[in-house]
Amino acid sequence: AIGCPTVNSYRRLWDTGFWAPVFSDWGYQNRTCGLRVSAPGRFEYRAVDSFVNPYLMGGAVLKAFEDGMKNNLDPGEAEERNIYEAIEAGKEVKKLPMSLGDALIELEKDKDIKSALPGDMYKVFEHYKRNEWETFMHTVTN
Repeated sequence: AIGCPTVNSYRRLWDTGFWAPVFSDWGYQNRTCGLRVSAPGRFEYRAVDSFVNPYLMGGAVLKAFEDGMKNNLDPGEAEERNIYEAIEAGKEVKKLPMSLGDALIELEKDKDIKSALPGDMYKVFEHYKRNEWETFMHTVTN
């Protein structure tokens, strides 16, 4: 929800022709993974869109890294194959939320990422994003 903060943010994730990073995996120079290490000391989190607030996203990424280091979480081996080929070969990979509504549900469960939005910021963010999602779901189109 922080990296893809609008209803339209998720439309590109449904278009696999653009190699949209929809899986929670990482790799070196691997554009099919959500997290790509492009050079020593450089990475890009690819599951964001142009509507992202870079300050909120930066805080969330730092909190995620902090959680991983503090709890000694193992990210697994870097994926060298195209992620779609790896899945076809039997690799199990968690899929990222595919709608703003699903992303808000996942964000609600994540105390570490929520802590990146201090004070009332999470409450305000969640209120406006939930309203956006519910307005979209109640709109009838042809």
